[in-house]
Amino acid sequence: MTASVGLVGYGVGGRYFHSPYIVASETCRLAGIVARSPGNLAAARADHPGVPIFETIDDMLDAGVDAVTISTPPATRHDLAVTAIERGVAVLADKPFAPSAAAGRELVHIAEEAGVLLNVFHNRRWDADIVTARGVIDSHALGKITRLDLRCDQDDVSTLERGPEGGLLRDLGSHVVDQALSLLGPAIAVSAQLDVAHFPEGATDTGFVITLIHASGAHSHISASKMNHLSSRELRLHGEHGSYSSNYSDVQFEAVRAGRRPAADREAWGWEHEDRWGVLAVTDGSRPVPARQGDYTDLYDAFGEAVLNGGTGPVPAAEGVAVLYVLDAARRSASTHRTVALQLD
Repeated sequence: MTASVGLVGYGVGGRYFHSPYIVASETCRLAGIVARSPGNLAAARADHPGVPIFETIDDMLDAGVDAVTISTPPATRHDLAVTAIERGVAVLADKPFAPSAAAGRELVHIAEEAGVLLNVFHNRRWDADIVTARGVIDSHALGKITRLDLRCDQDDVSTLERGPEGGLLRDLGSHVVDQALSLLGPAIAVSAQLDVAHFPEGATDTGFVITLIHASGAHSHISASKMNHLSSRELRLHGEHGSYSSNYSDVQFEAVRAGRRPAADREAWGWEHEDRWGVLAVTDGSRPVPARQGDYTDLYDAFGEAVLNGGTGPVPAAEGVAVLYVLDAARRSASTHRTVALQLD
């Protein structure tokens, strides 16, 4: 048995980060797509012949689905999620799933009151470098983790959402902050600097550096950019006994962009090339750490299981709210040049 999932939005996110993994999932079935622009309509029909295409989310809900994935522009996600929740349909919302932590908490409350599953698509937890780093932490080879350095630079200014409702902090910031929290646990303090550019659409943050103090005592240093003609994915873990460092590529996105799909061969999907494996350096020497498989389909497998059989799902909305708290605090820190303390629930 599979959960019927409707995909709302077929831009870059819907086409490359959602539909391939819904199709590959063992617990989900792509039951419909909401697409409106001529280009998105043509792409959806070409990619998924036989899958119904709808003009609005209401049309798709009327046809009947178990869950919806919302992959539309950020400003539209909140209202679309509410529409689905009020119809009793489970929701997996793209990040950021709300414009602020307060709005996110409101959405969580609405879902809880309705008894409807609400998850956030923090798929980058299933990147090969993050899955491998989690394995290094769990192995205790480094002992207590004291520091995480996480850098994600993209030479891709064309995908920067410009204006006050866009910016890199809400885009890549959502990913890398979630990765840091998933690896090292809750944050209790945030300090940040933002790079800002002025466009006709308005002032836009185009890069950032964020420092998190975690409840464990460890600290994270996170940075990203999109306008500096730099492409880099670096991760470093520091621990009592040494370090682990990696410089992975974006293997899943590169494969999808090249026309490959996980449904064709999940066993071979999401593996980093051996020449980019990370290195563990401890007292008795250094050695490469074989990469673990990264597969966003795992997120959809877990989401479909929760839709069908109950449970919290792979990324409960409360974890998405924790990310929004950090992003809100980072913006306050950058504007006031002060460290912002966070209250743990």
